[in-house]
Amino acid sequence: MNTPSSHTTGYGGWPSPVSAQAVVQGSRGLSSLAVDGDFVYWVESRPEEGGRCTIMRRKKGQSGGEPQEVLPAPWNARTRVHEYGGRSMLINNGVVWFTHFNDQRVYRMVIGEAPVAITPAANVRFGAFELDAPRHRLICIREDHRVSGEPENTLVAIPVEGMSEGDVLFSCSSFVSAPGLSPDGKSVAFIAWNHPDMPWDNTTLWSATFAADGKLEGLTEHNPDTGESAIDPQWDEEGNLYVLSDRNNWWSLYQVSGTAFTLLSPQPENSETGGPAWQVGKHYYRIRQDGSILANVVQGAIGQLYLLDRKTGEMRVLTPESAAIEDFVESDSALYVIQDPQTRPGELIALSDLTADSPEVSVITTSSDSALSPAWVPTIQEVSFPVGENAKAYGTYFPPANPDVTAPEGSAPPLIVMIHGGPTSKASPTYSVSKYFWTSRGFGILDLNYRGSTGYGREYRHALYGEWGVTDVEDAVAGAQWLADQGLADAGKLIIRGGSAGGYTTLAALAFSDVFKAGASHYGVSDLEALAGDTHKFESRYLDQVIGPYPERKDLYIERSPIHHLDGFNAPLLLLQGLEDKVVPPNQSEMIFEALKDKGIPTAYVSFEGEGHGFRKSENIVTALNAELYFYSQVLGFDTAEPLPEIDIAGPGK
Repeated sequence: MNTPSSHTTGYGGWPSPVSAQAVVQGSRGLSSLAVDGDFVYWVESRPEEGGRCTIMRRKKGQSGGEPQEVLPAPWNARTRVHEYGGRSMLINNGVVWFTHFNDQRVYRMVIGEAPVAITPAANVRFGAFELDAPRHRLICIREDHRVSGEPENTLVAIPVEGMSEGDVLFSCSSFVSAPGLSPDGKSVAFIAWNHPDMPWDNTTLWSATFAADGKLEGLTEHNPDTGESAIDPQWDEEGNLYVLSDRNNWWSLYQVSGTAFTLLSPQPENSETGGPAWQVGKHYYRIRQDGSILANVVQGAIGQLYLLDRKTGEMRVLTPESAAIEDFVESDSALYVIQDPQTRPGELIALSDLTADSPEVSVITTSSDSALSPAWVPTIQEVSFPVGENAKAYGTYFPPANPDVTAPEGSAPPLIVMIHGGPTSKASPTYSVSKYFWTSRGFGILDLNYRGSTGYGREYRHALYGEWGVTDVEDAVAGAQWLADQGLADAGKLIIRGGSAGGYTTLAALAFSDVFKAGASHYGVSDLEALAGDTHKFESRYLDQVIGPYPERKDLYIERSPIHHLDGFNAPLLLLQGLEDKVVPPNQSEMIFEALKDKGIPTAYVSFEGEGHGFRKSENIVTALNAELYFYSQVLGFDTAEPLPEIDIAGPGK
């Protein structure tokens, strides 16, 4: 029934205040918390500055004033270790060390003074710094690209001043990550793994003490050949070692002594403290001085910060409104948390008096200058649906939400099935203006956590192994059809879209099924063989797990590559691609575009100069969103409420 202020308009053409510009305007990413002296620090990424990452700070306390920028443009605190980067700065006593994105050198900066390089100009990258104060050096990951073949990943020590490329401490594996120093500075622990494993497959926990010359001694391998994913080693004040492991199916916290892993209690059942280590330096828990634990606990799609009391067994959620936790750090006076709530933009908050039933919360900064009124934020629904043989998949349904419009009676909205990247990753139902761009125009969204996603245990994660391009496609098709059967989607206007690995699933779904009527691939894979032979070291053997070893199983690579199954493509396709992408090179999109164009399928290819794997520049994010809406309106036959920049669509009648 129409309200006096609404009018009836068909789904997809609803007028919306959520423009593509609104998605990036005044937006920023928040990460990498640190506390030093009277200040709390964080890294802030800015799409409106080409994705530049700056360092911000604010005084502690509710009267701390406005945030201040301490790293002026054009400095950019962002590492490219493992291509996906991670923690790129360290602060101690008013001194900042950071990796500058443009040259990947490490710089030392006294607050208020100009940064000074402490590593030489070379094709070498650094990240995940830990301060080894007794020896006046930084312990970190070094990725050396000067060697022939794949770069070398090592654990190194760099003097805090001067000029050095670092002294190698450990180099006995394909990869090394997550260094953690004991509070007394006597010990270090770190994670290592070898090809073909990924860090969520089979990693080794190492620890050692420091010899008089600063080298490692007493090197101990705590879990030889156990086939588990161990991540994020840390020490408590008494010198006890802890690590997260999925040996019980769920990433959980263990205390480690030798080869003995003791599961700590309490921890919520069927939940994970941890996640896939795409980036270096992320912490999922902290052991407090009283022995209690702060833990980033993930249950399915939802991540919340818990306080786990080992003495009383109490488990308390400290961030009840969060859908994901980015980072947290505790000081004497407060707990600082970067959280992504479900109904408002991400925020950096301070929690005081954790002993209270409801700790006092103050907001330091947010990830956006503005927020939509609640009427424009969809009321989400966590869903599960049957797939395969006696299995189920998960997702979040975002219904259309627009207080000014009513849809025609008896109609159902077009549905966008969104496929997250990875594929070892997950989608969380956080506040997302980029999703509301669609829901405010009358689109429904299924944010899919197909089999292979994280947050549901190791067995669910491994259900994709050997089945990429099969299981994920099956889940996308089943989810779309299930929502159509519920009357929540128009079966004639089902869309699939995704980026990177999600772009591959998008292409595979269009090649191997006829359920979807349109698709958009953001820097997606069309030729698995080409990807196997032309990608970076971190993921160079990833396909061994999710497809099979190459070239031994070349048959599977051909069988599941959309480029070899053009006869299956009948739905229109939009391809969006960064021209500097080293993870999924541009030729992947170019090949599929030329092939579909020759076949006569309506298709468009939009490329972006200067963009890598993922779009960081605000103008390119805007262009991509508008291009996608324009494409759907043209190929699905609906009018948009606003004029849009046209893109060239090849195909019949174009």
